[in-house]
Amino acid sequence: MTLDRLLAQAAARLSAAGSPSARLDAEVLLCHVLGVDRTWLYTWGDREAPVFEWARFEALVAARAQGQPIAYLTGEREFWGLRLATSPHTLIPRPDTERLVEAALERATPPRGRLLDLGTGTGAIALAFASERPGWSVLGVDLRPEAVSLARQNAERLAIPNVTFRESDWFAALVDDSAGERFDLIVSNPPYIAADDPHLARGDVRFEPRSALVAADGGLADLRHLVREAWRYLAPGGFLLLEHGFEQAEAVRDVLTAAGFVEVASLRDLGGHPRVSVGRRVEEGAGAPRS
Repeated sequence: MTLDRLLAQAAARLSAAGSPSARLDAEVLLCHVLGVDRTWLYTWGDREAPVFEWARFEALVAARAQGQPIAYLTGEREFWGLRLATSPHTLIPRPDTERLVEAALERATPPRGRLLDLGTGTGAIALAFASERPGWSVLGVDLRPEAVSLARQNAERLAIPNVTFRESDWFAALVDDSAGERFDLIVSNPPYIAADDPHLARGDVRFEPRSALVAADGGLADLRHLVREAWRYLAPGGFLLLEHGFEQAEAVRDVLTAAGFVEVASLRDLGGHPRVSVGRRVEEGAGAPRS
């Protein structure tokens, strides 16, 4: 069977299984199996499919038809132009989160500084930022040791030297006294989905770690915790930037304002939805956090 024919059959199978991007899924999986890019497929589609690769491809198509995410089947996902290794222990990096990276870069105007990425997962946000700001020191933390190991592997493979990763339950492993760790920017894409949200039963999120998706208090518990604790770890004048659901923007802004942050605003993602909220810690002596 030719590669073109194999792709057509796989795309039809995935379409029947409900994939909204059946042809693209099939092409990505076949490229992964053959170790080629999509241009190669378009050029050499009349070639016969090798028997061993054919069998591997069929197995991946069957898994995709059951809903398994492409990023887990291929073990990688592109984010900010970086090819990142993925695993079922971490969330799959998504294009909307690039808005969080953009917002951090817009505020990283000095040539040097420190950024903290909370709940780093694959290291996507930390690595994207570090690749653009080589003079900055970047720290990513995650509760799960598997995630920390994966983020370190991604940093090593991408040869990004100004980022480190550490196990920590949010701020727990950091020092918050005056001689401790202060950051100019703190960013996070925390769990923010309510436990009863119907989206949890659809698409890729069915296979992603629930602990990285779901938060109590209608999805706001971790966001509230980060706002409450971040003040102690931010340098005076530093910014806290949080990704959240588009229906949560007002609530997050209210939490930031109540905690004493200034210049509070929400930023829109590629789809025009408010996706990231930001607040600035006032200069030393200009105010204090309110409980």
